[in-house]
Amino acid sequence: MALFNFGKKKEEEKKESCCCAGNCTPENMQAAEEEKSSKGVKILGGGCAKCNQLEAATIEALTELGMDTTIDHVKEYEKIAAYGVMTTPALVVDGKVVSYGKVLKKDEVIKILKDIRG
Repeated sequence: MALFNFGKKKEEEKKESCCCAGNCTPENMQAAEEEKSSKGVKILGGGCAKCNQLEAATIEALTELGMDTTIDHVKEYEKIAAYGVMTTPALVVDGKVVSYGKVLKKDEVIKILKDIRG
């Protein structure tokens, strides 16, 4: 009698629907949390045009300020979710999310970097 299996089907649907396609294992989430606390500049996003524009503006800003231009581009959704970011692109400086959901211009990135790193 399939009529009485409503609850069971909904539980199965919940298990299958995960934002990171089932990659939210405790090990992956722990690794994401550890990476989150590291120093440096990161771009969070899947690699779309807007993420690449933010990365280019950030590189220009770091170069103009004479800072290290090494940037990590985080594309794994479980790692992005560990930052609490739901809208990309996002900019992270020294473990702190400083912008998300928009492409910053070089001058905006410079202001943020000066405020955070002096």
